[in-house]
Amino acid sequence: MTSQIESSGSAAADPHAGDVSTTYSATRNWLITLPVAVLLLFAILFGTSAFIHGQLLSLGGDIWQNYNMLRYDMSEPTCDPDMDIDARIAQSQSTTADADSLFDAGPSDPEAKRRSLEGQRDQCRASYERYEYNNEMTSTSTLRAFRTLELSMGRINQMGQGFQAYILVLLIMLGGFISLALNEQIGLRTPKSRIDYRVSAGAQVAANLAMAVSGFVWLRLDSGGEFALNLLWLIGFLALAAVATYRLFKLPANAPSGGSIFHALLTIPLYCWLALVSITYFFIAEGYVAGPAIQLTKMIRFADLYTGIGLYVWVGMMLKHTRIAEVIFGLFRSWDMRPEFVVILVVLASAWPTAYTGASGIFVLAIGAVIYQELRIAGTYRQLAVASTAMSGSMGVVLNPCLMVVIIAALNRQVTTDQLFGWGLYVFALTALIFTGFVYLTRKSKPYIATPDTALPKMREAIGPLIPYVVIGVAVVLLYTRLLGQSFNEFSAPVILPIMLIALLGYDRWRAKRLYAEAIYKADRGQAKAPDHEPAGFWNALRSSTADTSMLLGALLMLMVLSIVFGGVMERSGIMELFPENLGNVWYATAILVVMLVFIGMIMEPYGAIILVSATLAPVAYENGINAIHFWMIVLVAFELGYLSPPVALNQLLTRQVVGDAEIQLAKAEVADDPSFWRRHEAMLLPITVMASALVLVAFVPLIFMHLF
Repeated sequence: MTSQIESSGSAAADPHAGDVSTTYSATRNWLITLPVAVLLLFAILFGTSAFIHGQLLSLGGDIWQNYNMLRYDMSEPTCDPDMDIDARIAQSQSTTADADSLFDAGPSDPEAKRRSLEGQRDQCRASYERYEYNNEMTSTSTLRAFRTLELSMGRINQMGQGFQAYILVLLIMLGGFISLALNEQIGLRTPKSRIDYRVSAGAQVAANLAMAVSGFVWLRLDSGGEFALNLLWLIGFLALAAVATYRLFKLPANAPSGGSIFHALLTIPLYCWLALVSITYFFIAEGYVAGPAIQLTKMIRFADLYTGIGLYVWVGMMLKHTRIAEVIFGLFRSWDMRPEFVVILVVLASAWPTAYTGASGIFVLAIGAVIYQELRIAGTYRQLAVASTAMSGSMGVVLNPCLMVVIIAALNRQVTTDQLFGWGLYVFALTALIFTGFVYLTRKSKPYIATPDTALPKMREAIGPLIPYVVIGVAVVLLYTRLLGQSFNEFSAPVILPIMLIALLGYDRWRAKRLYAEAIYKADRGQAKAPDHEPAGFWNALRSSTADTSMLLGALLMLMVLSIVFGGVMERSGIMELFPENLGNVWYATAILVVMLVFIGMIMEPYGAIILVSATLAPVAYENGINAIHFWMIVLVAFELGYLSPPVALNQLLTRQVVGDAEIQLAKAEVADDPSFWRRHEAMLLPITVMASALVLVAFVPLIFMHLF
């Protein structure tokens, strides 16, 4: 039965069949994927080595007593275990004192001298006992082999800690190089005309050259710092400037002439705007040329976190090249639900994986393409599919174990993760209720769901193809939790999930090949229609996934890099300090802070924004009587509203990045003649309305209860 279900339509069974060979040439695919894949695999290796090393240390302690003492060969002690104490005492007593010495205390106490020498002899004998025990135990081949493995893992782990920052910088620069070369940077508008491409490329030349100048000055000043790391930043920005210069003169052959300068300015990538504003402030206002480069050290302090972003995006791109989403959506299709109700289930279900990725933008970039594609297959009209994809991760940032909440608790002693996650459940429930209400009230179709008698048989059939994927996923998690002793949480997920997806991709491509062979066999006998495309194999799908990761990751990380630099401008310029410490009363303070937090969410990436708010706005909130937990719930919801709101609307831009500008234009064309303002702009209005409603309730309802009770 499973085979029949999976093979019922080979194109649907493998939506990505044939796309790899047509999208990427073999040479370009190799050049794009190999360096990035190596860096990502090194990140996984270093992360896994830490888990293995910890488990090996624990295992060694269980097998051998005092294993920590056996990890290295001990040197033979040089002391005398058979010291003649009586002779030493007699010698000390017979020594002639210097009568003219100011420090002569006279003859030593023989009993005190004896106790001291006996203590030295006991310590020496204990040293010899440890040495003999170490020598005896380490002579066994079993211990030596185990110790070699454990020490090797320790060295790899230590190496990983030292190379983490280099992996991050290389990912940023390689990804930025690829996204710039392919014109896939994040901007308010996609370049179309020749003037668009020239203005966009020119801005990137200026931004990257200025960052290179700053990096060069900092390289000369920071003589005692990380010379190699600073040099890597410098070389990276120079390489990006060179690529941008090439793009400035080498325009796409199909780019039309004409266009306006206003539209061209909108095509400038967002990271360039942040860079130009930051550079103008540091270079001109402060005369501090090294300032932008120095701000990059803030990113290096969280290198493992930002490297994890790359791994999450890789996971999403691999998921895109499997049939997992289609198989899962088959469960929904069993109930014949209307598209709007599929949307509700998908958006609510997306909250949990968002909590592991740590930020809604990362989730959209990683999984957004899969969500949009499956919503469209389910019959969702484009405007609603775009809206749902853009806010698919917005509800999960308050749930356990979101890394944003962990960072907040680490930077603010006034709150704990348990408190924030506890109240985050209520915020999630509120946001989910509001979203469900808006989708239900604005639906185009009447509610309908199949009866259990009709749906359950179909659901049983749909579960069959899903079981192998579940088994493989559970097996990988158990491998880490049982064998390596590492639980599946926000810290281990960036390492475990890529391994899981590689295994799932391998099974999925093997299964797709088998279904294709079965379909060809039936077609040869006239029993079925031949499939249109041969499914991509494992290596082709993996290379294609890595190529997509390189492009999207470069666009996102470049934005994050300059967002951190821009955050330094806001912190150093004193803009945030213009707030008076006392804003009058808690109502005024809350209203003003809400506006500021939404604005920060519009222009900064989440992690840099949390650091900025912790240092500037959080003390103002506490001083004006806003409860710390309440304040940070406001912050999280306000940030999400900012990421969905114009003029930047970062999550909307990321949605366009993964869905494609052509699909966004089709969504607009579908409703161009619709008389309803809501329908024409639903992709933007639905997420904003939901999150704005949630923000107002989260910000002010607790104040009402506080005032009443």
